[in-house]
Amino acid sequence: MKMDKTPNKINQSTFMQKHSVSIRIWHWLTFLTLTFILLTVLFASTLLNPRKNSIVVQTMLTEKGASIDKDQAFSVAHIFDDKMWELHKYLGFGLSFLILARIGIEFAQTNEEKFKSRVKNALTLYKQNNPDKKELKLYLIVKGSYTFFYILILFMAVTGLSLAFGRDLGISRDTKHLIEEIHGFGQYLIYTFVFFHLCGVIIADLGKSKGIVSGMINGGK
Repeated sequence: MKMDKTPNKINQSTFMQKHSVSIRIWHWLTFLTLTFILLTVLFASTLLNPRKNSIVVQTMLTEKGASIDKDQAFSVAHIFDDKMWELHKYLGFGLSFLILARIGIEFAQTNEEKFKSRVKNALTLYKQNNPDKKELKLYLIVKGSYTFFYILILFMAVTGLSLAFGRDLGISRDTKHLIEEIHGFGQYLIYTFVFFHLCGVIIADLGKSKGIVSGMINGGK
């Protein structure tokens, strides 16, 4: 009997995987939370910027006959900026909870749906003489970017919580300033990931991997 030595060709399920209800809920909650977090940063840095708005406040009150200096105007303008950052903080708490939830979901998943198992299976196929090696390489790069993203939002949550509870933790002013700088830099990495992630999903859904978006809604076939 002649043995078939043709390398196994991966099927579509290697790329079009099922998603449990918990993963789908987590994905969209994380997407919405991150969206609102980024919006709070955008609004606080632009429309509600106290340095710019203090001039408007001082001008308007002066026109109404009130006497107010720059420091007083800045304090008034800062109120709305503070409220936006307060919302940002609570959304950060929500993101921290979602990170913990994702870890819990990973342990609760079936072995087939575990992130680690999917990467391991794809890596095993990639090491073989597989005709779909190019697609597998891209798949592994994508999964690697997800790993980076998970680490990144964990990092952002830790630095954010350090800022929120800095006084209780006894963090010095200089250390807090350093954490703020690092936390601020991390947001640009998130912007970059989200941009390339959306572009990649759209390109993949229009190409060979049709159904990626709908799969994250209905669970996949």
